[in-house]
Order: sequence, then structure tokens, then C-alpha cells
Amino acid sequence: MADYTAAHARAGIDAKLPALETWPNHFPGYEITIRFPEYTSVCPKTGLPDYGIITIQYQPKKLCLELKSIKMYLLAYRDLGIFYENAVNRMLRDFVAAVHPAWFRVTGEFTPRGGLTTTVEARWPSREVTKVRAGHRLPAKRQP
Repeated sequence: MADYTAAHARAGIDAKLPALETWPNHFPGYEITIRFPEYTSVCPKTGLPDYGIITIQYQPKKLCLELKSIKMYLLAYRDLGIFYENAVNRMLRDFVAAVHPAWFRVTGEFTPRGGLTTTVEARWPSREVTKVRAGHRLPAKRQP
């Protein structure tokens, strides 16, 4: 089988996907968890299908994600060639851009392939984000 290429690695990252719709949030300080147990996409190298469960968790500020638009957005991955890691990080990027939350986490739990299962988690803000206070670098507040 041919080696992985830069084209494989970039596949799907900037593909056009359905727009994510939002609605105004009227209550502060709560968390939303959305679970999508029927995620599918295509491996950009082999063309074989990938399956998994996508869990979306966030604390809204002024906007919430509209559920039907999330469903249509996630279903659009069905024929998209994209690696697991890129898919989860692409979702995080798009969701955060749509709602500007207090924090956001996307977890992909993918079905076994060759006897291995893979779980990919992406967070915003990331755990590596640091704050500078009084000249000292401090770790950012960790989100759940």
C-alpha cells in the first residue's frame, strides 16, 4: 500500500459542510451534552468507511447550537474523506466559531479497526493555553 501523503493528511479539513445554526441562550452557567452514535466518514487513504460515536459537550454563553443543523452537519461527513483526528478537530473548530462558548469539548470514539479502538478528544480552550499574570506564566484553568 502506498505511503501516506500530505494530501491524505489535509483531506476534508476545509471541505464545505452545511451551516451550523444557533439560537439565543437565556440562561447562564449550564452544560449541554449531545451524543451522535451514528457517525460515519471515509478514510482518505483506503476509501474504507469509519464508524464511531461523537459526543459534543459545551457551556454556552450567548448562543446555543440548533440540533437539526448539528445532525445535518454531522451527516455530511458520511461521504467525506477525513482522518479521525482531523474530523474531531474540524468539528471543534466549526462549533466554537458558531457559538463562542465558555468552553467546548468534542470526543470521537471510533469502532475497532485491526483490533484497535481509537478515542480522539479536542477541547477549547486547549489544555496548552496559558495565561500571563504579573509576569508569570500560569496554566489555563482546566475545563471538565
